[in-house]
Order: sequence, then structure tokens, then C-alpha cells
Amino acid sequence: MGMQNEKVALVTGSSSGIGLETAVMLANAGFKTYASMRNLDKSKNIREIADKNNLPLYVIQLDVRDDGSVKDAITKIVTAEKRFDVLVNNAGYGLFGSVEDMSMVEIKAQFETNFFGVVRVTQQVLPVMRNQRYGTIVNVSSVGGRIGLPVLSAYHSTKFALEGLSESIAFELESFGIRVIIIEPGVIRTNIINSSISAKKAQDPKSPYFSLTQKLDNSFKMMMASPTSLHPQEVAKVILQAVLSENPHLRYTVGGDADALIDARKNLPDVEFRNIIKKNFSS
Repeated sequence: MGMQNEKVALVTGSSSGIGLETAVMLANAGFKTYASMRNLDKSKNIREIADKNNLPLYVIQLDVRDDGSVKDAITKIVTAEKRFDVLVNNAGYGLFGSVEDMSMVEIKAQFETNFFGVVRVTQQVLPVMRNQRYGTIVNVSSVGGRIGLPVLSAYHSTKFALEGLSESIAFELESFGIRVIIIEPGVIRTNIINSSISAKKAQDPKSPYFSLTQKLDNSFKMMMASPTSLHPQEVAKVILQAVLSENPHLRYTVGGDADALIDARKNLPDVEFRNIIKKNFSS
């Protein structure tokens, strides 16, 4: 693993799930890895893993919604390490609710974390990567960045925006030796349901969309309980593979469900694809 012993990585949203598994896997591969999270009270698990396995894994406080927090965290890392090689933008959550039931405050909060948070962190690391003419930026999107489901319109909007951002900056950064990678997981066995929130009005049984929201919630829970659902470690493996690749792809889907949905979206007429979504997620 030679040079990986000298390389520095940051993973946002590392308290659990994909972020935690990715930070641990990068550290196991020899990267000096900073696992960031908004609330350090949630760092016990990852600290215990780092101590038990003597990993080059360090916890740092970073709130992707806050300009000052992002700048302070990146400054600390760069001051200590004098370089910045890998950024994994993973922090995010889901917001359940129809567009009618969601307030503008709730929608903006979703974008602050899932989209603008990525922009904030990326902007802070780019000058370092550009000056060293090397770096890898991994943006954890979702199959939900390519297709839309009911009562997740705000979440899907952030992921569609992330896909567009990633495609565009891949062109901008290529001449500086900076690679951009998009990861698109399907249904992963994480705490996504627990880390997601429902819009206030969507929780009211009187909402005209209440039964639809409940159907989607139940569909996700059933899929996550299925033996075919993936562990977040599988996503971390794909991220590590992409980071270590000499010539990584722009996009990596993870999971048979993600592959099937994206293939269906590409190859079927809209009306047929919509019928598949309605059958599996809203009926």
C-alpha cells in the first residue's frame, strides 16, 4: 500500500452507516483518515474501533451546514498534514413528505446538509488539491439521484443536484489532476430510516398524502429487512476500490436494486417505468 501511508482522507457523516464503514476501511488501507461528524457525542463507536485496531483514524467535529465549522475543520487538517488527498462527501439525511406538506424551512434544511454541505466542504479542500495537482473527491449520491420516488421529492432534488454538480466539476478539475467520483447505492442496511425525518405536516393522519407516505415507509422497511439488502460495508468497499483505481469511473452503482432501477429508467418508456415505481412503492 506504499504511498497510502502518507495520504490524508476526510469522510463526512462518519458517526454510523456508510460514513463509519468508509472511514474505517480507508484507515485500514493506510490512509490517515479524519472521520468527521456534527455531534461528537456519537463518536464512541468509531473511536473504539480505531483504538482496538490501532488505526490511523481520528475524529473531528464538522457541521457541513456551517461555514465556520467547515473552514475550521479543514484548516486543522491541512495545518497538521500539509496535504489533502481524498474527500468523501457522505453527510446527509432523508426528508419524507409530499411537496405540499413540506415547509420551505424543511426543504431548505434538506438542501443545506445534502447539497450545500457538499459545496462548502469541497470549496475548502479544492485550493489544497489544486496546488498539489492531485486529489479525489467522492460524492455519495444515491440511486435516488437518477430516479424519483413519491414523498421524497426534497431528498431526490438534493441528489439530482449533487449529480449535476459532480458532472460539472469533473470537467473543471480534470486538468488539475483531481478526480470526481459519484457513488449511487440502492437500499442499504443502514439507519437511514432512523436518520431520516418526516415533515411536520406529513405526520398528521389528516394529510391527504398520509397513506402514501406510510406505504413508502413500509416499503423501505421491508426492503431493508430483506436478506438481499446490502450492508454499508459493501458501499465502503466500492468507495475504496474507486479511490485506489488509476482510472476510476465517474459513477459507481452499488446493489442489484440500484442497477435494475437505473437500467429500467434508461430502457423503458416513461409510462412503463412509472408503473414499476407505483407498483413497488405506492400501492
